Amino acid sequence: MRDQIKQKSTEMLIRYGYRGLRFQQIADALGITRSNIHYHFGSKHALAEEVVLDYTTVTLTMFEAVWDAPDTSFQTKITQTKDLNLRRYLAFNPEGVSGNPWSLIARMRAEREVLSQRSRTALTDFGKGLERCMTRGVRMAIERGELRADAPVADIVLQLVSIANSAGPITQDADGFERLEHLYMAVARIVQHAYGAPGLAPEAMTGLEVSPANRSKAARAQQRRGKQAARSN
Repeated sequence: MRDQIKQKSTEMLIRYGYRGLRFQQIADALGITRSNIHYHFGSKHALAEEVVLDYTTVTLTMFEAVWDAPDTSFQTKITQTKDLNLRRYLAFNPEGVSGNPWSLIARMRAEREVLSQRSRTALTDFGKGLERCMTRGVRMAIERGELRADAPVADIVLQLVSIANSAGPITQDADGFERLEHLYMAVARIVQHAYGAPGLAPEAMTGLEVSPANRSKAARAQQRRGKQAARSN
């Protein structure tokens, strides 16, 4: 039951934020009592803290698995990072063309002033860990000969970390995933053009366009929004 409470709380924290989280909602969704939740976690602060710590740990482990993989190309690592975001995005935006919140990290950063110190530290540590693993990945690409030795590691990492850290707000502002995908692929293309090792560019550029599926979804969503706007006028 403890894990079920945490799983449902994760979903509700993403949807409604810390301030919108209610024990009664969790209890109703799981068919249990509020007392059951208090028994396992004691307080809302304690429940949110455990959820945040678990989520940041799991998420960082996922990114580390991508960026520390020794046999995966730099460009593939960017694509896999985008795909990690996409899977979580689709869990809360199944049609792929809406802007519902989907990242607990983004949600909790927006409310960090009401979180416990351990939760705030976990969010900060996640950002630092993400920067470290992406730095290792860029350096690995240089060592493998994918990028030139003069590639500015810190500058490349800054762009990648900034996109990954802002992934949630980007999809919310754009009301879809396409812009986030475009940003990842744009950085991949720019880095390849500027610092790709000679002879690797044609192969490395394969697959670095925004997917046709996402382009068509975005076009359909734009058409729907246009029709809705027209009806409201």
